[in-house]
Amino acid sequence: MTLDLIACTNCSLPYPETAVPYHCPRCGGLFDFSEWPAYQASQAGRDLPGIWRYRANFGLPDTVQPVSLGEGNTPLVWAKFEGREVGFKLEAQNPSGSYKDRGSATLLGFLLSRGVTSAVEDSSGNAGASFAAYAARAGVNARVYIPDSASGPKRSQIQAYGAELVRIMGPRSNAAEAVRKAADEGAVYASHAYLPFGLPGYATIAYELFEQAGQSPGTVVAPVGQGNLLYAIGRGFGALKKAGIISEIPVLVGVQARACAPLWAVFHYGTAGLGWVTEGETLAEGVRVKHPLRGDALMRLLEQSKGSILAVDEEQILPGRDKLARLGFYVEPTSALVWDAMLQLAGNVPQPEVYILTGSGLKTNN
Repeated sequence: MTLDLIACTNCSLPYPETAVPYHCPRCGGLFDFSEWPAYQASQAGRDLPGIWRYRANFGLPDTVQPVSLGEGNTPLVWAKFEGREVGFKLEAQNPSGSYKDRGSATLLGFLLSRGVTSAVEDSSGNAGASFAAYAARAGVNARVYIPDSASGPKRSQIQAYGAELVRIMGPRSNAAEAVRKAADEGAVYASHAYLPFGLPGYATIAYELFEQAGQSPGTVVAPVGQGNLLYAIGRGFGALKKAGIISEIPVLVGVQARACAPLWAVFHYGTAGLGWVTEGETLAEGVRVKHPLRGDALMRLLEQSKGSILAVDEEQILPGRDKLARLGFYVEPTSALVWDAMLQLAGNVPQPEVYILTGSGLKTNN
């Protein structure tokens, strides 16, 4: 199998059969799955570790071998909230403490298939920690660029895995600029944002939710930064629908911190709303992304699912985290955005509702 499903979203150039370009070498565009891999309820990979039991649905070449730390199969736990049952998908229980491990597993598998022995990445923390963990597992030398404001536990975690840590002063976007410069100088840029190879890993959340709930959720809510998580979940449910397993994809709802909420601004005010967007300071560091790479693609999915984007004021983030902790869920501030989303939605969405708790509260200083 080749990468015939992946092409540039701008000029349609297929992903090259050699090397690991992070963007289109012809026009600079973004690579994505032009056609999402068909869902197959195959038993062939059921003995493989972690999310690799869904290998038949990844659309990756046969040369890609599993890299796994046992990611996936995270609990779906139900709780009472204002008289209704809501589900929480506990992604903090992945090996490095966040949902990013699903994407790192498939990304590192692909990198090894291309003979990569050293790579760079940029992150606000969770993606860097996950990349460092899976690079260590794969025997790949890792260098991770992070904003200096990234939380101490995440920095320590990255270094503990043996990765080189490069702290960049200023906002999150400065770290992204620094790593692109390293890529331009010849480094392999294993970007969780640019490269599409982590998307099938994130989509396994959709497959697990269907299996765990015995049905498709009516609504799925998740924090949104680059847009990869909710986008991949939506495409995963789309594959289930196309296979005739479910009748409709869930309503997809993204949540952003109002201090940096470009998708919320566009959703509610059109492109004119971008003029008001800042890369403001926020406790929800995982979604502090001013220019989300898959924003347009996510917006199209939101339209198809009759979904929306919500924004949460800064003063609501820590109270939301504390409320979730009272239910037994200790999450980082980025994950806590979903609490205020539950209040805003007030049950006025298709049932059942599922909220993705993306990362552990043990990973922050707050």
